[in-house]
Amino acid sequence: MLPAMLETLDDQALMLRYGNDGDMAAFEQLYGRYRGPLYRYLLRQSGDPDAAQDLYQEVWAKVIRARAGYRPTGKFSGWLFQLARNCLADRYRQTRRRPGDTWYENVDARPVADGGRGPEAARALDEAAARLRVALDELPAEQREAFLLHQESGLTLEEIGRLAGVGRETIKSRLRYAVAKLRDRLAETAEALAGTEQ
Repeated sequence: MLPAMLETLDDQALMLRYGNDGDMAAFEQLYGRYRGPLYRYLLRQSGDPDAAQDLYQEVWAKVIRARAGYRPTGKFSGWLFQLARNCLADRYRQTRRRPGDTWYENVDARPVADGGRGPEAARALDEAAARLRVALDELPAEQREAFLLHQESGLTLEEIGRLAGVGRETIKSRLRYAVAKLRDRLAETAEALAGTEQ
């Protein structure tokens, strides 16, 4: 099948092509779809860019090892992010770190790509990203996980609830509180910055 035709297949069909036929183009299509969201989720949950990279490789290695036995019982993204959650849980047990341990200092040194903007716009974007990382870090672990899964996985509230082992309304509540806390924290930061510029 031509790569352009693979773009029209859903995730489950791509994984089945990869698992049953060893179709590397199907795997590459899946990898391309989830490369960014999966890494961002792992980075924000693990607390360390190096650990996130290790976890990222571990998740994809598990996908590769499980390809022959894969059966689509739900969304591929749900299965993939469950693998990620399991890898994170294993890492927490090994390192005795808790989700949400301070980590953003390590990431702030990495500039956000400016996309062709000028230096002032790039600096403002870097500062905004740093404030968001701090605000995310301040969220309780359950709220941060609900927010990140909602933003990165493409899963519904019901599907996120199944991953987290709670009901839809619990996830909805965690997400609502997370968004409110992020909004408040970012507004406080913006007001404080505006006060220092006067």
